[in-house]
Amino acid sequence: MSFSVGIVGLPNVGKSTLFKALTKIKVDIQPYPFTTIHPNVGVIAVPDERLIKIAEVIRPEKITPTIIEFVDIAGLVKGAHKGEGLGNQFLAEIRNCNAILEIVRVFSDPNVENVTGKIDPESDMETIKTELGLKDLESKEKENLLSEKPVIYLLNTNGKSEYGTPKTKHLVLNLKDELEISELSDPEKKELGMESHLDQLILACYNILDLITFYTITGGKETRAWTLKKGGSAPEAGGVVHSDFKEKFIRAEVIPWQKLIEAKGWKEARELGWLKIAGHDYLVQDGDVIEFKI
Repeated sequence: MSFSVGIVGLPNVGKSTLFKALTKIKVDIQPYPFTTIHPNVGVIAVPDERLIKIAEVIRPEKITPTIIEFVDIAGLVKGAHKGEGLGNQFLAEIRNCNAILEIVRVFSDPNVENVTGKIDPESDMETIKTELGLKDLESKEKENLLSEKPVIYLLNTNGKSEYGTPKTKHLVLNLKDELEISELSDPEKKELGMESHLDQLILACYNILDLITFYTITGGKETRAWTLKKGGSAPEAGGVVHSDFKEKFIRAEVIPWQKLIEAKGWKEARELGWLKIAGHDYLVQDGDVIEFKI
């Protein structure tokens, strides 16, 4: 089960810069509109300190984080719902994504063309909101509406605060700096005193999708994180791990990750009586460590 976040915004706001910083995938970044024609797709590991702490106790041969997909989509312009610019393609790609990460330009750079001619984050956000709404009005589909997808707003700044910020809840990052940091080695980051904030962005995108994480330890061979929609049942979680697990589910043993750490292992947790037997109606909680019985 994979969940995707579409990186959207007007042309030249920093979408591909963010995508490259996140994924380390080489993409074309130019100071003019519509450099991105076909969407770039990258799979990112979700930062998870709990997974690391579980692995310190279990000491597995392999550690596997859960993932989230980011899609770098062509820039939108006013009139996109009628096909202006790359509008039709832009909107079709958004429809395939579970959430929207909207990049809003609040930096001024004479070398990077501004298609609107001015820095106006509120107006830029309204343009995209309007285009999504107008496209929904034309659509015959009544599910998965563009304007109803969860949205995170990211203000791309150059460190200056000379422009007003939107009233809408938002994150603020200097994406040019983030790209430079992503290209440094860990020793170089430490020497220069530079720290990335992309982990917070990834987690914000994960959380807005209303997802939870559960874990399996596979007999000590692999400690792995998995993604499940909040409110999912134990059989549904089993189906995420393996398609057969949902249909053949009998029961599961469950323990919160903190209690597993406290017990110092699965065997020790069983001896302490801390493992809970979960049936078909058990709703998985964020942070559960689960062993499925089929």
